[in-house]
Amino acid sequence: MKIGFLGLGVMGLPMAKNVVKKSGFPVLAYDVVEKQAAALQEAGGIAVRDPSEIYTQCDVIMQMLPTHPIIIHSIEEAVRLGKPGNIIIDLSSTAPDILLDLEKKVSAAGMYLLDSPVSGGNPMAKAGTLAIMTGGNKDIFEKVKPLLSCMGTPVYTGGTASGSVTKLVNNMIAGAYLVAMAEGYAFAAKAGIDLQTTFEATRGGFAGGPLYDNKIPMLIHRDYTPGARVAVHRKDLINAKHYAHKLGIDTPMADVVLMVMDWMNDNGHVDEDQIAMVKYYEDKMNVTVGSADDK
Repeated sequence: MKIGFLGLGVMGLPMAKNVVKKSGFPVLAYDVVEKQAAALQEAGGIAVRDPSEIYTQCDVIMQMLPTHPIIIHSIEEAVRLGKPGNIIIDLSSTAPDILLDLEKKVSAAGMYLLDSPVSGGNPMAKAGTLAIMTGGNKDIFEKVKPLLSCMGTPVYTGGTASGSVTKLVNNMIAGAYLVAMAEGYAFAAKAGIDLQTTFEATRGGFAGGPLYDNKIPMLIHRDYTPGARVAVHRKDLINAKHYAHKLGIDTPMADVVLMVMDWMNDNGHVDEDQIAMVKYYEDKMNVTVGSADDK
């Protein structure tokens, strides 16, 4: 069996490296940035210059791609160039309604589509400990579960697009949590209390947790190197709002988060880490949060 991997960015490259290292199968890889594919080849993968090599040669095609047009084009090419029985695993953050439309095309070609978005950012992608939420045919999920397990902990969520909806739930909650962290620490800075002491005093309480432990030190040290970019998270919130509209419901907390993310986009900070959303509050509260000198 040959595995294909398309999209070797901040998340995709470490994910693909784990598949290379743990799966025991040959992994063909493509990215528009050739040095990314070269980096995977150095780790034991097989870099290709044309994605069609993956669509025509591979039995399982994984993709971690950034935008809906690219995702749609890739899956349509996989259908056009591939063979019946192929399994396409979309690890990207893709809107549920788009996945439902794509699944019809994939199924008509005798192939299988699993929507399998992930959560955990670059650190967990490197560690191979991502949360993986997979929708689609359950038998096919069981077949590829060992491959998904190379990257983290896969959980079967139900039929097509259920993985995508589950990811939206995750990122709606995580987005609210991140904005609350930014607001709370901007409040602390404005009140003049020590941020490191605040962190140590609160990390063991209900505010604490893995995301808190990961992001608050970055905030304190003004380190906005992206483990997960605002741009990607913002896309998920837009997807959530779009799907909420289809469901005929309001999501007021998501509205607040998206307002902050829109400000980040409008002010040129959208490619920074999510915790850089503290800049919104620095602007509104006229305060500086943390110090780069503490790094």
